[in-house]
Amino acid sequence: MLNFVKKGYLINENVMKDKNSVSIIFWQRRDKINDIGTAPVYMRITVNGKREEISINKRFDVSKWKNGSPVGSSFDAKELKKDLDACKTKVNTIIRDLKSQNKQITAANIKEIYTGKGKNTVSVLEAFEAHNLSVRKLENIDYSHSTVKRYETTLEHIRAFIKYQYNRNDLLLTELNYKFIDELEIYFKTIRKCNHNSSVKYIKNFRKIVNKALKNEWLDKDPFSKYSIKLEEVKRVYLTTEELTRIKEKNISIARVRKIRDIFLFCCYTGLAFSDVKKLTQKDIIKNDQGELHISQQRTKIKKNANVAYIMLLPPALTILEKYKNDPECSAGNLLPVPSLDKYNAYLKEVADICGIEKNLTTHVARHTFATTVTLLQGVPMETVSKMLGHKSLRSTQIYSKVVEEKVTYDMNILKKKMLGINDQA
Repeated sequence: MLNFVKKGYLINENVMKDKNSVSIIFWQRRDKINDIGTAPVYMRITVNGKREEISINKRFDVSKWKNGSPVGSSFDAKELKKDLDACKTKVNTIIRDLKSQNKQITAANIKEIYTGKGKNTVSVLEAFEAHNLSVRKLENIDYSHSTVKRYETTLEHIRAFIKYQYNRNDLLLTELNYKFIDELEIYFKTIRKCNHNSSVKYIKNFRKIVNKALKNEWLDKDPFSKYSIKLEEVKRVYLTTEELTRIKEKNISIARVRKIRDIFLFCCYTGLAFSDVKKLTQKDIIKNDQGELHISQQRTKIKKNANVAYIMLLPPALTILEKYKNDPECSAGNLLPVPSLDKYNAYLKEVADICGIEKNLTTHVARHTFATTVTLLQGVPMETVSKMLGHKSLRSTQIYSKVVEEKVTYDMNILKKKMLGINDQA
C-alpha cells in the first residue's frame, strides 16, 4: 500500500479498485488544519484516470489518521469509519444505477449525482422530510394535526427500519425495490408488533412519498409496482339499544366519570368523532327555518371544502349541552368539558365497568352506534346518515350496511321462529 504526502495532502492510493477502473479513496487536506489539530476529510473518485473530489463535511484529528482511514477505537473514529463506509456504499449504488440505466460512468457524473445536482441523488429520508415539511405548512389548511402526526410517526418508523435492516442512516431512493417494501411489512408486524391494518396504513403513507418521488422524476421505477396489500375487514363494534339505554340511565356518583359518560353519549347521539366534539363551539350550532338546532361543522380530518357534517340535535344531545352550559371545565368557548384523549379513553373503561358493558368503549364505538343503532336501524336513509357523518363518499357509509343486514336477518329469524312456534328455551 503506497502512502505519500503531496502539497499537504495525506493520500491513500489503494483503497478500492474494480474492473471498470473506478477507485475511491479518502484523504485529509492538511493545509486546512485548525488550532485543535483536525483537518477536513475528502473523498476522491477516479474513473479511467479522471478524478473528482468531494468534501464529506467531516473533520478529524490528523494524528489519528493513517492509510486513508481513521485509526483507534474512539467514538469519533468509529463514527467516521461508518460515515466513510456509507459514502462508499452511496457511490457504488450510483455506479450500479448508472450501469443499469446504460448511462455513461464518469467521475463527473458520479459527483453530480452524489452532491445533489443529478436527479437520482435524493435519499429516502430527504424525500420524506421534504414531504412532511410541506404537510406541516398546510396543517389546519389541507391537513389535520392528527394527519401531520401520522406522517411524522411513519417517518420515524422508516428511519428506524433502515437502521435496523441495513445498518445505515439513510438510503437513496434509487435503492428502493420490492424487497425493501416486503421487508418493511415484515418489520412492522414483527419488530414493531403492529397489527395487519396498522402496518398497511404505515406502508400506504410511505407509498405517498414514493409516488411523489416518481412525479418529481427522482425515481425511474416504482418499487410498489408488484406489491399488493389490503386492509382486512374490521367488525364495527356498536352498542345495542339496550346497552345505550343502560349507560344513559345509570346513576354514576363519580363526577369525572359521569362527565365522560355524558360526552360519550353525546357522541352516540351526534356521531361526532373525538377531535370534533372536543372543538365544538357555539358557532357550530345553527337553527334551521323550522327553529330546530343542528350542528354544522367541518370535520377535523376532512380537507378544505369537503363535506361538512350536518346533524340535527336529538333531545338527549340537547339535554347534555344544556347540562354543561356553564361548566367551568369547558375551555375557551367549547360546549363540553372534553379532556385529553388519553384521559377520555381511560375513564371510558370505568364507564363500561360501572354500567356492566363488556364491549371496549372507544370514541369509534360511539360513532358506530350513531350510524347503526341511532339512525340506520331506525330507518334513517343511508344518504342522510352519510351527510350527518360528514363522509365524502356514500361508500364510506356503506360499511355499516352489513351491520344493518345482520340485524335485519337476526330480527327476521326471531319472527320466523315465532311463526313456526319454536321456543328457543325449549
